[in-house]
Amino acid sequence: MACCRNCFCCQCCCRRGETRTPEELTILGEIRDEEDEILPRKDYESLDYDRCINEPYVEVLEGLDNKKARKYEAVRWMMVFVIGVTVGLVGLFVDFFVHLFTKIKFSLVADSVQKCSDKGCLPLSLLELLSFNMTFVFIASVLVLIEPVAAGSGIPEIKSYLNGVKIPGIVRLRTFLCKAAGVLFSVAGGLFVGKEGPMIHSGAIVGAGLPQFQSITFKRIKLDFPYFRSDRDKRDFVSAGAAAGVAAAFGAPIGGTLFSLEEGSSFWNQALTWKVLFCSMSATFTLNFFRSGINFNKWGSFQLPGLLNFGEFKCLDGDKNCHLWTAVDLAFFVLMGVVGGLLGALFNCMNKCLAKYRMRHVHPKARFFRVLESLLVAMVTTVVIFAASILLGECRDLTSPTTHNTNHFQLANSEEINSTIRQFFCSNKTYNDMATLFFNPQEAAIHQLFHQDGTFSPVTLSVFFLLYFLLACWTYGVSVPSGLFVPSLLCGAAFGRLVANILKVKLGMDIYSGTFALIGAAAFLGGVVRMTISLTVILIESTNEITYGLPIMITLMVAKWTGDFFNKGIYDIHIQLKGVPLLDWETEVEMDKLTASDIMEPNLTYVYPHTRVQSLVSILRTTVYHAFPVVTENRQNERDFMKGNILISNNIHFKRSNIVSRAGEQRRRCQSMKSYPSSELRNVCDEQVAAVEPAEEGEDLLQQMLERRHAPYPNLYPDQSPSEEWTMEERFRPLTFHGLILRSQLVNLLIRGVCYSENQSSATQPRLSYAEMTEDYPRYPDIHEVDLTLLNPLMIVDVTPYMNTSPYTVSPNTRISQVFNLFRTMGLRHLPVVNAVGEIVGIITRHNLTHELLAAKLRQHCITI
Repeated sequence: MACCRNCFCCQCCCRRGETRTPEELTILGEIRDEEDEILPRKDYESLDYDRCINEPYVEVLEGLDNKKARKYEAVRWMMVFVIGVTVGLVGLFVDFFVHLFTKIKFSLVADSVQKCSDKGCLPLSLLELLSFNMTFVFIASVLVLIEPVAAGSGIPEIKSYLNGVKIPGIVRLRTFLCKAAGVLFSVAGGLFVGKEGPMIHSGAIVGAGLPQFQSITFKRIKLDFPYFRSDRDKRDFVSAGAAAGVAAAFGAPIGGTLFSLEEGSSFWNQALTWKVLFCSMSATFTLNFFRSGINFNKWGSFQLPGLLNFGEFKCLDGDKNCHLWTAVDLAFFVLMGVVGGLLGALFNCMNKCLAKYRMRHVHPKARFFRVLESLLVAMVTTVVIFAASILLGECRDLTSPTTHNTNHFQLANSEEINSTIRQFFCSNKTYNDMATLFFNPQEAAIHQLFHQDGTFSPVTLSVFFLLYFLLACWTYGVSVPSGLFVPSLLCGAAFGRLVANILKVKLGMDIYSGTFALIGAAAFLGGVVRMTISLTVILIESTNEITYGLPIMITLMVAKWTGDFFNKGIYDIHIQLKGVPLLDWETEVEMDKLTASDIMEPNLTYVYPHTRVQSLVSILRTTVYHAFPVVTENRQNERDFMKGNILISNNIHFKRSNIVSRAGEQRRRCQSMKSYPSSELRNVCDEQVAAVEPAEEGEDLLQQMLERRHAPYPNLYPDQSPSEEWTMEERFRPLTFHGLILRSQLVNLLIRGVCYSENQSSATQPRLSYAEMTEDYPRYPDIHEVDLTLLNPLMIVDVTPYMNTSPYTVSPNTRISQVFNLFRTMGLRHLPVVNAVGEIVGIITRHNLTHELLAAKLRQHCITI
């Protein structure tokens, strides 16, 4: 009763500003006025991950012996290896040009600053830096104009794809080219973005496209490769490619595998785990091999495993008082996790508000306004870092004799750290701490905070953290390829180094500053993205220090729990803003008050096993559904139905609710068939329209149907025509479920002329092989591309050889948790609801299982009770 009262109060509060039902609000981009919440869009469809078990597929299985199976598995392993190597080479390409552009930019600007500091021409140095940054950002933004899906990190889109949602254009070759080229210009342009997130997206695109050996962007790239022609294989390769992207970005193959498992894939199999790990290893060692050879001229050595390396955390030899961390430090790590979670929640909240503002005021305008916004962000960022380095930087000594780790320049890091120290306006043995953080690539700044022995002043760290926090929050979401991992790590590292300075200077504690910088980076990154298992392993592999496992895990868990009190992770927020119907790991406990019959779609559009071409064309042209139940009218159970058989009468409200929808659907079909080129079909349509006139205003449609007694669909067999003597029960019999057939399969059958005439047997119908059925994957032709003049509307199509005869089904009384787990675990797209006597009473799709719709149904359920 408490639940009902709460639901009633909620509806009363919302009734003043909301007059439509939750289902009506679930449309493209619509936002609740009260909750300011974007509901899932209905134009997103699920992937066909479940296998379609039909006769062509069974024929392939029957012809598959052990030799062919081993060959198929060998080809799969080969493709996994090629994907990993390709992702590693992509990472090498991006890293090489980012370093080249940033080196040229910072060397020229640094020389200009040194010269102009004495001559008083610093504005010229600022203009020089602005010209570099704005040119690079302009190129990156123009590339996003070419392919808008290339904007952002791509992780929300890839996470949605691996969750089972088909997002248009997300894994196309044009997206890959714009993403890979755009991210190197956006990073080189001085924006507070990273290249790690786009690397994950690029890896996923490589995994999706490479095994297909064809391209939609470049149509000439189309090789005759008969393997992997399904969404199931494609999604598995996308999982491997995304994991390889993480492995190449951080040098963390195990972390990449866990990332693909934890953050992406909603359905997983054991055989896929080993292939994904192998792909990640291939990407890591390919990138490591070439980077080590290019940077150190030592081909065959492996010294640079990823694009982002944290360096070696190690105390000086002989310093027995130095410890990376102690048990006492764990208490501070927990507090830092709490603060990191709060800061991450604030970051996500601010970024969500900015994203909504862009959706309302920037995106509806011409696309060039997005370029102007990117240039504005680049200009403000450049002016801020230049002014802060000159006005707010302090000159600090290179070494600090008062600390135990006096000379912390390890041999592996000393050259790199010394080369990135900036001495703007400071004497020889001092450096400008603010310029050292701002006038360097972000990876170098992270190295400075982790391993630089010279102290950064608390004021500098505070100002740097504040400016970086605000500018990174503003930048994430502009129309350029941008990642969030490195900016979050750098921002958190400044926070951790600030905590270390306070503990060392104010409290006099003997601590290792690099550890606190690492924990601060983990805390802030965990508070923003809310990842746990995979992020822990990624950070451990990046540091190459297993002793950090416990503090990193504790910090990430505390940061996630703290942030979850306020909002979701940044990627989940952007998924929600895009209206993607993402399925969580599980439903809430109270959702089990609902059953499958509460959330299913009862208004079915179905086909018969033997259906005329005119009916199939009408169905496909007047509906947008991607699958249709194949049914027959259950005449055997008519008498039980009339006697009140409990198994059938339990579903009577489904049948009566479908009567009106079927009649309306028949009228829509007749209107569609009027445009059919065949005059014979137009005559048939006119006869049906004469029997189905629109109801007069105020007249009960059901009563009108009972009086006119027309049949809404062509019958099962051509020689069994509707009779004027049929009763209502005869016309709307229970529908016995036989299987599912996809829209793409029906269109394929029509295009290839798979049908037979009325005076022939269905055995004379041409048969299609599995290769012919999947030849057009992944872009199947649309019904509007079919030349209707070539079709005889009275021909009959036998769909039984091509339908899935054994799809997963549930009972109307199945609880929501069971429905949800089955749908998500098996990667389903359609889940028929079938009663105890084999009659289909509804169908469930991804949109029926979203949290928003389940919550709306639960409120209705409470009010009904």
